[in-house]
Amino acid sequence: MIEAVGLTRNFGDTTALADVDFVVERGEVVGLLGPNGAGKTTAMRILTCTLPPSAGTASIDGFDVVTQSLEVRRRIGFMPENVPLYPDATVAEHLRFTAEMKGVSVDGLTDHLDAVVERTGLSEVHGRMVGHLSKGFRQRVGLAQALIGDPEVLILDEPSSGLDPHQIVEIRDLIRGFRGERTVLLSSHILGEVSRICSRVIILDRGRLTAEVNADELPDASTRPRDALEEIFLNLTRDETGEES
Repeated sequence: MIEAVGLTRNFGDTTALADVDFVVERGEVVGLLGPNGAGKTTAMRILTCTLPPSAGTASIDGFDVVTQSLEVRRRIGFMPENVPLYPDATVAEHLRFTAEMKGVSVDGLTDHLDAVVERTGLSEVHGRMVGHLSKGFRQRVGLAQALIGDPEVLILDEPSSGLDPHQIVEIRDLIRGFRGERTVLLSSHILGEVSRICSRVIILDRGRLTAEVNADELPDASTRPRDALEEIFLNLTRDETGEES
């Protein structure tokens, strides 16, 4: 469903991604991990057609992100780390405007929006101004915005960023519910959450793919998933002096 082959992106003399290959199968929820500057956001920007690769290819459902970007955009829902929202609109107005921008058919639109609002737990605030919502509810609006148009693929950049523990659990349960229903690629710095949500983890370090780990390969994953993934992550992303990169 998502495929990257030799994916490379240079910014002048800096290489943000270097010959990265990975595949996310239909219905998988896969985590994309790495230290700051590892290339996670660059990869997501390429997959969402907002940044062209310097070399290599990437595709969504067989459509190339460069030469067939409109087809790709029709199939993805994207939630960036800092979700662009209109604070002076109500939740209902914002989501309807998003649907119009995405070209969603007006036939059945109200029912579709109602379903998205219910799925993301926004029913109690759908008439409130976005700017008056808590951080947790704004993240839910961002996720709802990504779901508009019923995309087959969700790409989520730090969906739990800035949330308190209760809000993290709520967002985690929402995303985990997509397993088998949609194809999800998400990045996060919260390793324990990734191990609880994802069936597989892709680890980047300094622009290169260093490992792919299946959930069932994590040692003692059933009893200490965070510690197990942390140990793997830290071992793979330390430099030669033993410091994290």
